[in-house]
Amino acid sequence: MERRKAGGREVILEFYQVGDYVRVSAMDAATLTETIIVGSAKATRDELERLAIRKLEWVLAKAASQPGARR
Repeated sequence: MERRKAGGREVILEFYQVGDYVRVSAMDAATLTETIIVGSAKATRDELERLAIRKLEWVLAKAASQPGARR
């Protein structure tokens, strides 16, 4: 498990390899919102991390734009 700062947020990342694939979980520490991606084990760790954080940011932005969303 790793902690990173991304866009002013603290993000917790977890990498888990299963055969030829890596499951990457990214969780926003403030809201406990979690996203998961699955990528090739041949991809670099930085690429997988970037994709996981980008998906998390997309989910958080989408939730914030919904009427009645928590902020």
